[in-house]
Amino acid sequence: MANIVLVPGYWLGAWAWDRVAESLRAAGHEVVAVTLPGLEPDRTDGTGVDLAAQSRALIDEITTRDLTDVVLAAHSGGAFAAYEALDRIPERIARIVYVDAGPVAAGISLLDLQEPEERARIEAEVAARGDGRYVYPWDPAADPAMLDGLSGTDLAELRARAMPQPYAVAASAQQVADPARLRVPAHLITCLFPAEQVEAMIAAGHPFMAEFAAAEQRTVHGLPTGHWPMFSRPKDLAELLSDIAG
Repeated sequence: MANIVLVPGYWLGAWAWDRVAESLRAAGHEVVAVTLPGLEPDRTDGTGVDLAAQSRALIDEITTRDLTDVVLAAHSGGAFAAYEALDRIPERIARIVYVDAGPVAAGISLLDLQEPEERARIEAEVAARGDGRYVYPWDPAADPAMLDGLSGTDLAELRARAMPQPYAVAASAQQVADPARLRVPAHLITCLFPAEQVEAMIAAGHPFMAEFAAAEQRTVHGLPTGHWPMFSRPKDLAELLSDIAG
């Protein structure tokens, strides 16, 4: 059985992994789900929280618990902190799993890859809020592909519990340097895009796939659903993570 560390993506805390974690524990795995800094349920602002703060917290979680042979699974924007953790403590990570995510190359932030209009919208919202954060509307009419597979109950929980995302995290450039990170087997669970399309993106040198493509061992797994499979297909995601861990 494996030590599995689950990292949520933007707007979410450890609670987002509850259904997946339950299945993994039932299968005998040791599971730790984390809430990254800036996304705590009692947080009132996002100032002072950047990607470095999140990656340090994740590293501390793993080292304080003295976890080794870790299967580090990160969803969406949580992959940035997970990849920096892999870079700092590769000797503790047995496999890294990107859930509908991909780490970008050093020196690039998530916002760098947004369309100019979307980046401007986010920056305007952050300025208007005045607390260093921005929100996601959880509106299926506006974003049907991303929210595909979510029930009304799922959406209600997400609207009630999701936190505004610290802007500085999205604006922080990825910082990695240790080539040992590339020797750790990497897995990508793709939900929004077919596996064949992801492979085409890798071949084309897409920036979201650059670091994954550089891994010495990499595997793409398809799990068709929306962007939040821990809600839309939790048992299937748990089974896939268990297979990868095994």
